[in-house]
Amino acid sequence: MTYIVGLILFALAILISVSLHEAGHMSTAKAFGMKVTRYFVGFGPTLWSFKRGETEYGVKGIPLGGFVKITGMTPQDEDADDERAMWRYPVWKRTIVMSAGSVVHFMLAAVALFMVAIFSGLPNPALPRGQEVTAQPAVLDVQPCVVTALPLRDCAAGDPQSPATAAGLRNGDRITAVNGTAVSTWGQAVDQIRPLEAGKAATLTVVRDGTAQQVTVTPAAVERTMTDGSTKKVSAIGVGLTPTIPYTVRYSAGEAVGASADFAGVLAKGTFEAMKQFPQRIPNLFSAIAGEERDPNTPISVVGASRLGGEAVENGLWNVFWMLFITLNLFVGVFNLLPLLPLDGGHIAIAWFERIRSWVYARLRKPDPGRVDYFKLMPLTYTVILIFGAFTLLTVTADIVNPITIK
Repeated sequence: MTYIVGLILFALAILISVSLHEAGHMSTAKAFGMKVTRYFVGFGPTLWSFKRGETEYGVKGIPLGGFVKITGMTPQDEDADDERAMWRYPVWKRTIVMSAGSVVHFMLAAVALFMVAIFSGLPNPALPRGQEVTAQPAVLDVQPCVVTALPLRDCAAGDPQSPATAAGLRNGDRITAVNGTAVSTWGQAVDQIRPLEAGKAATLTVVRDGTAQQVTVTPAAVERTMTDGSTKKVSAIGVGLTPTIPYTVRYSAGEAVGASADFAGVLAKGTFEAMKQFPQRIPNLFSAIAGEERDPNTPISVVGASRLGGEAVENGLWNVFWMLFITLNLFVGVFNLLPLLPLDGGHIAIAWFERIRSWVYARLRKPDPGRVDYFKLMPLTYTVILIFGAFTLLTVTADIVNPITIK
């Protein structure tokens, strides 16, 4: 039940974000005097509406987004002759109106990130992003056994005693060297232990109660999953990690401003990197649909994001819930500004192309070529819509048949 509540809450958060996106377009258009005739949440049949001034506001039956109707967005629109048509306004005003939706997403992300920094905490900058575990000092949590075959599980009767226990290692010991090779982090320790020859004694240097000492341990062969998803036999000594550096840091309201701004930069960089990797991730989506293990770095749809939101609430991981919300808003905000029709960024790009072209023709003392004919761009627009639609269908299918889960 908690999972369903979380899923609905996240889906509702997405719907609110999209509705506010459209409200951003509407409010800026009205502020500049453009004519706005409709603002609706949802699509399909109208459930409820009212009219105030020249604008009809309402709710439709399919809660999958929203829309706003601004008169005469292009010179080819049927209402383009209206004196308050959008295309008649200066390019800078049209740019503000068309970018307002993305600005709303950035504002939502910024506010949520600020609140998370105060109440939940942001990733500790002392731990490199993506290496929150491997960058920890190798302080041990000694296990009583080793699980030699996948899947990993708790110790059970019949499991062999862990080499660490047999060697006398203790909880809190910190590994500083493996067979004489110095290590300073958990990741380095694992990288040195895994290639050891199973059944052959190895020497660990550990610090216990402030004193360095050497311990002889004989690794066991175990089956483990590699970062590429494959399985492999490696050596293990039966230890886990005891984190000594906090994974997250909470900030005061004053400190949260700078901390959230810094982390927003990290997220923005990650968003651009993820978008660049989209093409190479598509084959993995087909593989996931075919039943292969899904790469957690593959793109997800709003369905997948909502499912993860539900899992986060089910497990009490509200910080994960809000980080999903923040990441999604950043992604949508950036994606919507791509210079492609029918995205807002496409309309902005055309508006500035017209402005620059007019300026160049004026300097060349040639007649102004006028506005871009959107009808000529329709084949390209439909191609983009088809590609985005196919991609959406692909991600939704993968999120239904083989979803990414919180592990």
